[in-house]
Amino acid sequence: MTPDGGSWTDWLWPALGLMLVLEGLMPLLHPQGWREVFRRVLAMQDGQIRFIGLASIAIGALVLWLSS
Repeated sequence: MTPDGGSWTDWLWPALGLMLVLEGLMPLLHPQGWREVFRRVLAMQDGQIRFIGLASIAIGALVLWLSS
């Protein structure tokens, strides 16, 4: 239950939908660039990929915190 009486699913599904729309833009608009990004990721070490994941989580949490 959220403070306004709604459920957490009231914002979860729209957030998931927005994420999927944003994730789909790159392969739709520039598929060759999208492939190149994946080629580069495949060449990275596990630690580098983990750092990118950690940075993404930290930036996302900061954005959520600043927007609330």
